[in-house]
Amino acid sequence: MKFYPEGKNQELSKQFDTIDELKEAMIQGEILESRVLLCDREHNLHVDLGAVRGIIPRVEGAVGIDDGSVRDIALISKVNKNVCFTVLGFQRDIYNNNLAILSRRAVQLRCINEYLSKLTVGDIIDARVTHLEKFGAFIDIGAGINALIPIDMLSVSRISHPEERLTEGQSIRVVLRKKEPDKMTFSLKELLGTWEDNAKGFSPGETVTGIVRSIEDYGIFVELAPNLAGLAEPQDNLFIGQQVAVYVKSIIPSKMKIKLVVVEAFNEIAKPSPLTYYYGSSHMDFWQYSPAESQKQIYTDFSE
Repeated sequence: MKFYPEGKNQELSKQFDTIDELKEAMIQGEILESRVLLCDREHNLHVDLGAVRGIIPRVEGAVGIDDGSVRDIALISKVNKNVCFTVLGFQRDIYNNNLAILSRRAVQLRCINEYLSKLTVGDIIDARVTHLEKFGAFIDIGAGINALIPIDMLSVSRISHPEERLTEGQSIRVVLRKKEPDKMTFSLKELLGTWEDNAKGFSPGETVTGIVRSIEDYGIFVELAPNLAGLAEPQDNLFIGQQVAVYVKSIIPSKMKIKLVVVEAFNEIAKPSPLTYYYGSSHMDFWQYSPAESQKQIYTDFSE
């Protein structure tokens, strides 16, 4: 069974007209989703199911809450966001109203046992960006379970912060780079094309838009695509993250070089652009970024 990031599969979001419908969902063991209305003082999550209100007790909020390996902020941060759960049972509240008792933890355990445990290095899956830190992007890889994409695995073109490449809530495709007993590490750059894949979109003599990524004494590195950058001649008064128009002087596959000239600079910070994926299969054994004739070979061997 495949498990999706929370909020990805809209078919799981249901409103129930009667409590009997919800009881049937419990009997069938259905995985459901709903938006969290509030997180109370005991860090229980409350959701609206239509016919009744549901509550996810704190210890059922996530795998790791019970033993302290996951902090309560993981629950607080779910307010106004979709979470998955199954129905454990029903009880009456202090006003004698029916209350559905739910478990997100149960879905996460199923996700780990039935889906994530079966993944192998090189597998490509759907994910959703949950939050960004300077060192990398945290992603939901299924049922609200988080994993990390280190910043150097987001693209070949270097960035100073993941927010330059991704936005929170964005749906992306990722490849499993490393699998350990207690965590998984993913990568994005292998899916964004080789040097040749990206260079095909440009020709000498064109003037195109780029983003300043690094300013050195000998020149300015300008990103043309997430997996492609060129070197422009030195120029004053530029800043990292700035949008520029560049003239493409030459493209040299054997050296993986694109020579540029900055034509015009714009006083604005570039926003993350939509990602283009060059690999559509569900598994990758080997990825070679560099052209065959290049003296420098850059690759990822997922079998190692």
